[in-house]
Amino acid sequence: MIDKKLLAGIILFGSLWGFSECIIGSILHDTSSLPAGAIMTGGFALSILVFTRLKYQQKGMQLGMALIAGTLRLFNPFGGCFICSAIAIMAEGLIFELIWNKLAYNINKIPHQASLGITTAYLMFIGGFITTQILTPLISLAGFHLENLIIFLPQIIARGLPAALIGAGIAPATIQLSHFKLPLKDKLYYPTAISISIFCWLAVILYTSTLS
Repeated sequence: MIDKKLLAGIILFGSLWGFSECIIGSILHDTSSLPAGAIMTGGFALSILVFTRLKYQQKGMQLGMALIAGTLRLFNPFGGCFICSAIAIMAEGLIFELIWNKLAYNINKIPHQASLGITTAYLMFIGGFITTQILTPLISLAGFHLENLIIFLPQIIARGLPAALIGAGIAPATIQLSHFKLPLKDKLYYPTAISISIFCWLAVILYTSTLS
């Protein structure tokens, strides 16, 4: 039996994640001197993943959201390699699931929350990056060469540090935010989830059309 409320949540938050990657991520990539990938992973992605895990307390939900977000990213072929980005997003969802699989939901101490944010954001970032370096050449039929990955591995490891620092602040803030209850009844939950999801997809498609 499919949990309709959970399914609506996966589509809603996956669409919001994809929307942020496609539009906000693209803008940051083109205009900001800050590392756009680190901001998106340690900031937007981590906050959405942590919030939904604590609110819904359902394993596997975040992987489903990553599949939705990654699929939406394919509709926006701007701001770098969109196939790479889609693969990275899906990998980040899987990595989050692996890290949070055995965690309790009563993470009360701020230092623990911060260290959890550092670990999660860092591993999501470098894990997603490494996954793209392996899968993208295979998908594009260019062929994967291990020596190429080894050469860039120190650079990849270093590039994860900004994401980790952002995650140190984002995780505690999101955990505190998740304690607030939204008085949204079922008769409003579904129309709201569907409306926001449709808006995200239409916004990305329209945004893409203005760039082409």
